[in-house]
Amino acid sequence: MNSAVWSCAYSPDGTSFAVGLESGNIHVYSTLNWEMIRTLKGHTHEIRRLVYSPDGKLVCSGSWDKTVRLWDMESGKCQCLLNHASEVRFVAYSPHGDQVASASNDNKIRLWDPATGLCCQILSGHEDKAVCVVYSPKGNQLASGSDDCTVRLWNVVAKECSHIFVGHSRRIMAIVFSPQGNQVASASLDTTIRLWDVESEHCRHILEGHSSFVCDVMYSLNGDQVFSGSNDGTVRVWDAQSGTCSHTMTGHGLGIACVAYSPKGDVVASGSFDTTVRLWNVSVGDSQHISSGHSQLVGSIKSSPKGNLIASCSMDFSIRLWDAETGVCLKVLGGHVGPVLSVTFSPQGSQIASGGADKTVRLWDIDTGTCKHILTDHTNRVNSVAYSLPQGDQVASAGEDKTVQLWDAATGEHCGTLHGHADEVTSVVYSPDGSMVAISSKDKTMRLWNVGTMTCINIFQGHLDLVQDVVFSPQGDQLASASYDGSVKLWNLATRSCCLTLYGHLTIESVVFSPKGDLLASCSPDRTVRLWEVASGQCRAVVQNFQGTVYDVEWIPTSDANYLVTGCEDGSVLKWQVINEEGQCHVKLCWAVTNGQLMLEGTSTKGVRGLTPLNKRLLKQRSIMGGMGGYWSSQVRWAIAKTMMVYAYRIPRWVLALIMLLELTVLIVFVKALMWIGQ
Repeated sequence: MNSAVWSCAYSPDGTSFAVGLESGNIHVYSTLNWEMIRTLKGHTHEIRRLVYSPDGKLVCSGSWDKTVRLWDMESGKCQCLLNHASEVRFVAYSPHGDQVASASNDNKIRLWDPATGLCCQILSGHEDKAVCVVYSPKGNQLASGSDDCTVRLWNVVAKECSHIFVGHSRRIMAIVFSPQGNQVASASLDTTIRLWDVESEHCRHILEGHSSFVCDVMYSLNGDQVFSGSNDGTVRVWDAQSGTCSHTMTGHGLGIACVAYSPKGDVVASGSFDTTVRLWNVSVGDSQHISSGHSQLVGSIKSSPKGNLIASCSMDFSIRLWDAETGVCLKVLGGHVGPVLSVTFSPQGSQIASGGADKTVRLWDIDTGTCKHILTDHTNRVNSVAYSLPQGDQVASAGEDKTVQLWDAATGEHCGTLHGHADEVTSVVYSPDGSMVAISSKDKTMRLWNVGTMTCINIFQGHLDLVQDVVFSPQGDQLASASYDGSVKLWNLATRSCCLTLYGHLTIESVVFSPKGDLLASCSPDRTVRLWEVASGQCRAVVQNFQGTVYDVEWIPTSDANYLVTGCEDGSVLKWQVINEEGQCHVKLCWAVTNGQLMLEGTSTKGVRGLTPLNKRLLKQRSIMGGMGGYWSSQVRWAIAKTMMVYAYRIPRWVLALIMLLELTVLIVFVKALMWIGQ
């Protein structure tokens, strides 16, 4: 899925699962293998609510496009279209399937005959927008919630309001009857869930614990438990009798819009604005299935020491673990409250460290997927994290606050601070023996530190622009640095001097040595990855099968072959095999995950392909791969991502429109320049 999830629902027999998206589409999945079996298209705005008919033959959807649609599940066609005068927020089927209720922004509840599509009754009484509506198990009552902060009970037969529950201080987001029909649960923007007794008309419990508003609420099949999904990114399980929270399930990168309970009673599904649906084991609170990839650019990607796992982090606030062989997403780690900018494995492969724009460093247990420590000494965003070698007993983090912080990996205690750079620190890495730390900075220098004495050993100067990345060779005798001046420099640690400079990119995001140390890989906003021979400095291959900036590249340690993995601007993660045949370097795409879809490939890229005559002229002049227009388009998006996405998580639409206009203007100028060069 590449769109936010607004609603989800199980079929009555539990064999299918429907997901309503912000795009207006409805995806229907088989619960046997979780493959998508159908897409329902017709709505033009987000699907606010989905519900199956009692016999499972129809799905009813309410949308912001002011319509309610009834879909035939066998044919996938829209059987009935019900028009509202205002945006539809909620829909519900009666238990017998002979009536549909809808709640709308016009403050009213409408009752429809699904057979004829005619409105048979309008219930008025709410003083503000009607947000949600639900039938009682017997179908003789309706409950509705509103922006007026009240819950109303309606007699369906008499078509009148029988009671008003008052207690919430903000909008009612969702309501549900207990299976016995003796209770109503309401979720609100005031961050609470209230359990109301239908007979006594009193509030039995106020469930408090969410740190943000509650978007949806659901009872278990026997009514003993209540499940709530919140904008704080968590699903909570509550005891309906005592009102206490028994489980808190974390993992989503953004807020949760909806929750659904499986008919078998063993799984709870949650749909989120991070474009994923997660399935939770009710008894233990573990996530069983995740149906998506990254929704925004991937800023950092790392391979586990054994090469069996890949970790990626993204501007979508999440960290994902992938099976390196198959490309299947195994886990999603959620907890950062801003874009995640860096991720790395511990040397033993049992932990992950991540750094983000929320100014925190987080240490994760891979087996459980839980966050063990949150480290908070940075005063600005964290750009890079690294474990010490070979034991991994220390973690270093580099920040925009011009410092590198050192932490105890086991306890999370702060061990020290490295000062000295005049500008933002971009990257940090330990030497193979763990005795030194190399740091790169926007002040155009790298610094080499002795970890034991906490003293600066040397300052490397030579780059003409900020240094984005630095890495040790596997033997520990060389450093490689990547800069926005378009060069990769190799430094001899014995002489502390530059021994080789590699040109080809315009700017460079990341550089990394191969496991044997004979090759270097570099990636760039020019949408390419370059492979360099360390001994000669020769560029052996250029990979340009990318749709945007390549932000990170990593070698996967294997004994039988050379593999690369890349993280890109479009949110994709790609695995490549590097093949040396008869003195030529070939790069073959193994698999790619983009917008949640896994694609297996077998095509090979030999050297440079697809160059136009103009590209060749530019190549001779500047040693550039690909078109300049694509490069500058990527540069503009890079600037947007690194500034606005980090500092303002929700950008007003007029600002986005202005940015798009600016990007278009820049592209037009450079296209005209290219035409002039080609004349």
